[in-house]
Amino acid sequence: MGRSFEVRKASMAKTQGAKVKLYSKYGKEIYMSAKNGGPDPDANLSLRRLMDKAKKDQVPAHVIKNAIDKATGGGGEDYETARYEGFGPGGCSVIVDCLTDNNNRTYMDVRQCFVKNNAKIGGPGAVAHMFEHQAIFQFKGDDEEAVLEALMMKDVDVADIELEEGVITVFAPHTEFFKTKNALSAAFPDITLDLEEISFVPQATHPITEDDMASFDKFMDALNDCDDVQNVYHNAELPA
Repeated sequence: MGRSFEVRKASMAKTQGAKVKLYSKYGKEIYMSAKNGGPDPDANLSLRRLMDKAKKDQVPAHVIKNAIDKATGGGGEDYETARYEGFGPGGCSVIVDCLTDNNNRTYMDVRQCFVKNNAKIGGPGAVAHMFEHQAIFQFKGDDEEAVLEALMMKDVDVADIELEEGVITVFAPHTEFFKTKNALSAAFPDITLDLEEISFVPQATHPITEDDMASFDKFMDALNDCDDVQNVYHNAELPA
């Protein structure tokens, strides 16, 4: 196994503006999930996953409730998913996921982030084949063999397990998110999941030089500033 993992997503600074962006992001996702799949998290597994993730990211309960209430009240915005792919500064691969009510506006906004920061936007499928869409769980532990056995006993299709510095990371197909989570909880009742999410995991990393770091940081900041951008994934290996 031996594949060191990092959550390669653009991180947001702990500022008030970043909190507003974070709350808006979750509000949109929860609203659309509740609108499309129903407001009951026991019946809508996508909604349950989003609510759990939002709580872990310290999104206030009223933000979650308002989004669900808005979805059940009828009317409201209609957002569509949009995904853009391309190459960032230094040649790294980038996937940008958006929720938008205006595809033309969102495309132009994202395209400008690429154009102004020494990056190149590509067509659909330009880099997606370089990533795997996976469920990821991370928790403290020191016996990956016991974890693997527990998951296999529940017929979880484990893609990989890593143990590094007292932290175990489990990778599974994104379609088996809840199956994996339930298996871990059943086998290890006292487990605390420090990370539980569905993400695009790069099959290989692409080193970024010190010379490209300034452009890379500006590029990520520009994408994070776009109101319609929900998540950014990349395969950049940053300088130590």
